[in-house]
Amino acid sequence: MPFKIMPPVGPRKMAGRTLGKAERTAKQGVRWALGHGLPRTAIVRSARKGDLQGDLILSGPGSHTFDLVDLFEEFRARGPLYQGGFSHLAVDHEVIKEVLTSNDFITGFFAPDESGTGLFARAAAWSASDVFAPLQPPSLLATEPPEHTRYRKLVTRVFTVRAVEKLRARTEEIARELLDDLEKEAASGGSVDLVTRYCGLLPITVISEVLGVPVELRERMLELGKGAALSLDIGLEWRTFRDMEASLEEFDHWLRGHLEYLAEHPGDDLLSQLVALRDDGDRLSERELRAVAGLVFAAGFETTVNLIGNGIALLHDNPEQLEKLTAQPDLWSNAADEILRLDPPVLLTGRVARRDSTIAGQEIPRGTIINTVLAAANRDPAVFTDPATFDVTRENARDHLSFSSGRHFCLGAALARMEGEIGLRLLFERFPDLQLLDGRERHPTRILRGYSHLPARLS
Repeated sequence: MPFKIMPPVGPRKMAGRTLGKAERTAKQGVRWALGHGLPRTAIVRSARKGDLQGDLILSGPGSHTFDLVDLFEEFRARGPLYQGGFSHLAVDHEVIKEVLTSNDFITGFFAPDESGTGLFARAAAWSASDVFAPLQPPSLLATEPPEHTRYRKLVTRVFTVRAVEKLRARTEEIARELLDDLEKEAASGGSVDLVTRYCGLLPITVISEVLGVPVELRERMLELGKGAALSLDIGLEWRTFRDMEASLEEFDHWLRGHLEYLAEHPGDDLLSQLVALRDDGDRLSERELRAVAGLVFAAGFETTVNLIGNGIALLHDNPEQLEKLTAQPDLWSNAADEILRLDPPVLLTGRVARRDSTIAGQEIPRGTIINTVLAAANRDPAVFTDPATFDVTRENARDHLSFSSGRHFCLGAALARMEGEIGLRLLFERFPDLQLLDGRERHPTRILRGYSHLPARLS
């Protein structure tokens, strides 16, 4: 039997020694301060001084992307690079793409001191956990060349477009099974929550099969996925942060045993292939394997849930676009990109200048943070005609930046597109007259954008 999810017990070990409760709590407090407490405090203080980026990031958990459009345009009117008290902020498509593809900028908020001798760097090193976290090395989201190049080269040998296409038939099969269950529930005439009964179950089942997770653990993995996804957000309260780290710790505990099991009992899943992978004698270490698998799980799961949920809402609210898809089913792939463009799963991402640089004609000193607002770039009128309009026939819908750009372009982009296309198409084919009911509810997160509840009546 594959390793079952078990809560970690006893004190954690790190760097060959056991951490006491006091030290463990202190390190956790520093991690919270660096990743959430200090950034939130800096943003709030800047907002009180009239800094517009405070209105953007602290606009209220769960704010709809559409609610922020006027703010996007206010930033755009002030020039290509807004200088706030906490960071610079970019909303133009061209400028954001320049930042994301430049070697002068790296990931992370406290990464400018590459010598590791600065206060934040030393605090981060002291408090680092040996538990997987999406925004900590060796995660692909938190590493730069040459390490990032090596990781990505190895991982992309397994997570190829061809491998994703092999999952297409299985994804359709999973979606139809879930829709069969929904149809039985709908027969009673009651309402169903599409997020919990479909949007979440489809990607978690696909990701579980990619990772070789037994189906009986699907529901627990779904709960862990929700907790782990919070690690991608900013400004978490202390209690929420502790709950998030507990989810990461439980998942990490399970993953260690699961990787050992796959090494001895490899399957046909992609993670088994990654465990066994050799490339001119190179291979991923156990810690690197945990980082890759954890990132696929946490980032790939939540963004796909949001893509499907956001797509359901957009198509329900724009029935004329659904009619076009019914008449031209070959447009579903493009529709998935148009959904990603108009209501992206991720609001923004940050970069730090590793050296003095120039962006949009402005001098950017080393250590400067630039927040690139992906949702605003996707509505840039210089790139997208009538950008506020939802149009499944839009010819350049795929020019959105929802999957980022450059060396940190989303590794799971092809998988997310495929799952979104199939999940939405089969849902509306089965229930063309589905009606969303009152009670839609957005996630309480600021960076991740999606629905936590979508009550609907199916017919």
